[in-house]
Amino acid sequence: MTSALGAAGEVAIASLVERAPLASSLAQSFAAKGFRLALVGGPVRDALLGRLGNDLDFTTNATPEESKKILKVWAENVWDIGIDFGTVAGKRGDTTVEVTTYRSESYDPDSRKPEVVFGENIEGDLSRRDFTINSMALELTTPTPEFIDPFNGLEDLAKKILRTPTKAENSFSDDPLRMMRVARFASQLGFEIAPDVLTAMKDMAPRISIISAERVRDEFIKLLMSDRPRLGITILVETGIADIVLPEVPKLRLEIDEHHHHKDVYEHSITVLEQAIAHEDRLGGPNLIIRLAALLHDIGKPKTRSLIEGGGVSFHHHEVVGARLSKVRLKALRFDGDTIEQVETLVALHLRFHGYGDGEWTDSAVRRYVRDAGDLLVHLHVLTRADCTTRNVKKAERLSKTYDGLEARISKLMEEEELSKIRPDLDGAQVMQLLGIKPSAAVGKALDFLLELRLENGPLGQARATQELLTWWSKENPTTK
Repeated sequence: MTSALGAAGEVAIASLVERAPLASSLAQSFAAKGFRLALVGGPVRDALLGRLGNDLDFTTNATPEESKKILKVWAENVWDIGIDFGTVAGKRGDTTVEVTTYRSESYDPDSRKPEVVFGENIEGDLSRRDFTINSMALELTTPTPEFIDPFNGLEDLAKKILRTPTKAENSFSDDPLRMMRVARFASQLGFEIAPDVLTAMKDMAPRISIISAERVRDEFIKLLMSDRPRLGITILVETGIADIVLPEVPKLRLEIDEHHHHKDVYEHSITVLEQAIAHEDRLGGPNLIIRLAALLHDIGKPKTRSLIEGGGVSFHHHEVVGARLSKVRLKALRFDGDTIEQVETLVALHLRFHGYGDGEWTDSAVRRYVRDAGDLLVHLHVLTRADCTTRNVKKAERLSKTYDGLEARISKLMEEEELSKIRPDLDGAQVMQLLGIKPSAAVGKALDFLLELRLENGPLGQARATQELLTWWSKENPTTK
C-alpha cells in the first residue's frame, strides 16, 4: 500500500469510525465466523469526501445464506429480498447495511436481468463495479484495516473524473444502465467524464433500450433531483441516450421559440428548470413534480410549430399537446398516477398567466385560476415565474411585477372568500330537499350550476343561492299544464 493509499485509508477509517461505529462490530461478527468483510463502493468514496451517511455497503466472501445468519444475530431487522443477487440487508439503530457476496455479473445481449456468478476475491468484485471511484474498498477484518484501490479510484476522485475500472464498452455491455449513471454522477458530483467513457456512451446508446422502464425512471429521478441536472441532461442528450429514454427533450433543440429570445426551446426549458429549482424553497425544498413540469412544459412545441407570414414562429395550444405528451412519456417510464396527473396539470396550465396582461383579469378569472390549480397553486406560481425567461431586463421586471400583482389578488381573495375551499353555497342534500329530487345526474348538474355562480360572483350566501337555484330549476323544467 503506497503512502498515498495509506493516507487515504486513514481518512476513510477515521470517517468510518466517527460516522459509522457499528461497522467495526459487524466486521468482528464476520471475522468470528472466519469470513472477510470490506466497506465498498459509494460509502468508501463518501468517507473520503467526508460525507459518509448511515447507509453502508459491504462485500464479503461469505455466501448469502451465511451472511444472513450473521446479520440475524447482529442486526435488529434483516431482509433478504436481494438474496438471489447475493445481497442481504439489515438495520441496527440508525445504520442500514447491505452485505453482498463477492460477485461478477453480466447481461445477456437481449436480457434485462443480470446473470450473477459469485466470485472468489475482492479484486474481481471491484472490477465489475461501475466507476473507479466506486471500486475502492476498506477491508475491515484484517489485523489493520486495509485500503484497497486496484483501479486508481483515489486518483480519479482527486481529479474529479469518471472512468470505468475495465474497458467502458465491456462495462456498459454488462449493464447499460451504467451509461445513465455516468450522467447522474456527473450531475451529483460535478465530475468530468473520461473521453473513452463518453465515446462508448455514444456508440452504445441504443443498448439502454433493454433496461426496464422502472430502472430507467429511478436513475432519471436521481439525476433530475441532483444539484446540477443541466449537466446530466445535456450528457444524455449529446450521447443520444435521451433519444431513447426521453425523446421529447432532444426534439426541443430543433425549435426556435416565438419570442426569439432563446437559441432554442431546449435551452429555454433547461433554464426554466434551473429557475424553478431556485424557487423550490416555496415548496419546502427539492421537488420532483416541479422539476418534471419545468423540464417538460414545452414538449408540445415541436408538434404545434407553424410559421407566421412575414417571419416568426407560433406554437398555438402547445400546452394542451404538451400535457398529453407528458402523460404518455411519464406513463411509459412507469411513474405513479399522482405524479403523472400533477405534472400533466401544471403543463396544461403553464400558459394561463400570459392571458393576464397587465392585470385585467376579473375576480371570476382569478377564482378559476385558483380552482384549476387546486393543490398545485404554489407549484404553478413557481413554474410560471420560472417560465418568464427573457433577456430583456425591463420586460422581465414587468412580468415579475405583474405576477406579484396576481399573487396579491389571489391572497386578498383567499382571505375574503377562502378560495382554497371553493364549493357551491349549497350542498347535495340541500339541493335534493329544495328541488324535491332523489340522488341523480340532476343533482350533479344543479351543483355545477351553483359552482359556476360561485366562481363568477364569489360567495352568494344560502338565501341568494336558493333563489338562483329555484329560478334555474324552473327554467330547466318548465311546468306543463
